[in-house]
Amino acid sequence: MSGKGLFITFEGIDGSGKSTQARLLADHLTAQGRDVVLTREPGGSPGAEEIRALVLQGDPDRWSAQTEILLFTAARRDHMERTILPALEAGKVVICDRFADSTRMYQGLSRGDLRGDVDALHARMIGVEPDLTLLIDMDPTQGLSRALSRQTKEERFEEFGEALQAAMRAGFLALAEEFAARFRVIDGARAIDDVARDVQAIVQKRLAA
Repeated sequence: MSGKGLFITFEGIDGSGKSTQARLLADHLTAQGRDVVLTREPGGSPGAEEIRALVLQGDPDRWSAQTEILLFTAARRDHMERTILPALEAGKVVICDRFADSTRMYQGLSRGDLRGDVDALHARMIGVEPDLTLLIDMDPTQGLSRALSRQTKEERFEEFGEALQAAMRAGFLALAEEFAARFRVIDGARAIDDVARDVQAIVQKRLAA
C-alpha cells in the first residue's frame, strides 16, 4: 500500500508517551542514515494543521460526532496527498503520531457507535493503512495525569476524563487484535529509554524483512 517507503504509526491514549517515542525513533533512524519524515495527526500539512486548530481548541461540543469524522478525514486526506504519499514514493520512512486508528477510537467509539461510518469514509477517501503500528500501552489514570499536566490549548479529549481514557485503552487493545498483522503492543509504563529500545528493536526487524 505504501510503495517503496515504510509507513509507521504510533497510537495510544493521551499521555502514553507515544509522541516522545515517535521523536526518539525518528532521531534513531536518522542517525543510521535513513531518510525520515516525522509527522502527526491531525496535522502534518498546512491545510491539516488549520483543521487541527478547529477540532482541538475551543468548545468540544460545537461539532457533532459526524462533523468531526468529516473534519478529521479531510485533514487526513490533505496530509496524505501533501506529506505522506510523496515521502513514501521517494522511499522514505514516514513516522506518524496518530493516524486512522485514533479516529476509529475517538470519533468511532467515544461519541457513539460510529465505527462503521469511520471505516466506510476511510476506505473511500484514504484507502491506506500503515505498514507497522506501535501501540504504546498505558494505565488510563497515569496517562490522564500526564496529559493534563501539559497544560496546552489542545486538551480537547483529555478533558473528557478517566472513563474515556479507560474506554480508549480497551479500544486500542481491541484494534491491536483486529489488525494483528501490523500492530505491536509495547508497555509504556517504564523508563523512556527502555520503551525506546523495544520500539527500535521492532522497527529494525521490520526494516530487515
